[in-house]
Amino acid sequence: MVVVKRDGAREPFDRAKVISGIGKACANRPVTDEDLLRICDEVEEAARSRGAEVSSAEIGGEVLARLGEIDEVAYVRFASVYREFSDVAEFERVIQELESTGKGVGGQG
Repeated sequence: MVVVKRDGAREPFDRAKVISGIGKACANRPVTDEDLLRICDEVEEAARSRGAEVSSAEIGGEVLARLGEIDEVAYVRFASVYREFSDVAEFERVIQELESTGKGVGGQG
């Protein structure tokens, strides 16, 4: 499977990169190694179901969907990198999204 980056570059899907990104977002959070591996497995499966090529944006969206279910802080951390936040207002917007949709820990999602 090939990942198409934002700049149009193509590279092979790399589980280690996905796990690293998720791990950074989950640093010092109550997220287990099993959770990280499960998320990576689910993201890889979803990406492969899309075909031979998948965009990095689709992979990031899959990660966000799963992080929102297990840890809101990790979700916001990952979103800040994935969506390239440039100011505090963007953090506020994502937090409002979490609150309004009921997604996240304790929410009905």
